[in-house]
Amino acid sequence: MAGTPVQVTGTVLTTRRVDAYHALTVVAPGVAERFRPGHFVSVAVGGSRTSMVTRRALSIHDVRPDYGGTVELVFTASGPGTSWLAERRARDTLDLVGPLGRPFPLPRDPAVCVLVGDEYGAAPLFPLADALMERGCRIDFVLGAASADRVFGAMRARRMSETTTLTTEDGSLGLRGKVTDVLPSVIADTRADAIYACGPMETLRQVTAVAIEFDIPVQVAVEEAMACGVGICMTCVLPVIGDDGVTRMVRACAEGPVFRGEQVRFEDVGTIPFDALGAPGGGARHVG
Repeated sequence: MAGTPVQVTGTVLTTRRVDAYHALTVVAPGVAERFRPGHFVSVAVGGSRTSMVTRRALSIHDVRPDYGGTVELVFTASGPGTSWLAERRARDTLDLVGPLGRPFPLPRDPAVCVLVGDEYGAAPLFPLADALMERGCRIDFVLGAASADRVFGAMRARRMSETTTLTTEDGSLGLRGKVTDVLPSVIADTRADAIYACGPMETLRQVTAVAIEFDIPVQVAVEEAMACGVGICMTCVLPVIGDDGVTRMVRACAEGPVFRGEQVRFEDVGTIPFDALGAPGGGARHVG
């Protein structure tokens, strides 16, 4: 049953603003009990008579057993679909499908784990942190954004981690700069065994580069635009190098959204590399 998606009509329990973001807690029993950290849901937007036919993929920030199971979704109102979601109120209903995607793999033994989150991309790191701590892992957070109101989860991170390092590009909170500016020193200070990262693709690319430099494993939850969320529409494909060295165009919603960072060809996201399997180059091994 774990991980098998279901479609539910969920009742909105609470709505709140979290600085620059919106958070909806929705009663969704089937989704909540199947959830693993890193899973997401797809949500129908606009109502039954809408022209917005594609769903919106949203990360799950929190899961609780209340009312048979609730999920909290965090997002920014960046377009007509998410703006419609931001207008929902308690007792409204939402059509959800989930949990979807490949969750974060957890270490077998206790490890020192650095969790890196950029803006509201940090939301799925918190249930991950809970799961890691249940396995005896040490947690250290690195959270950042452009400005203080866009740093997500700083207070909760401080409560649950050994250390929390905050960055903002404008210097309004924590250290001035980006999460990747401070990541090397955090890795060195904590003697990290693994990195988990969520956020914009450029941030994930840079986090992966740092992890490779330190020769430690990194798991990234990619942010790719998803329409169906279940692997049918092929909207969210990106080039990923397989264990056999062959690049394939894989679906972020089905084979991801969590990948080993070093296997994602970030420099080629948005294209079909000539050497990808099925492309004119015919699946040559990626060198570089």
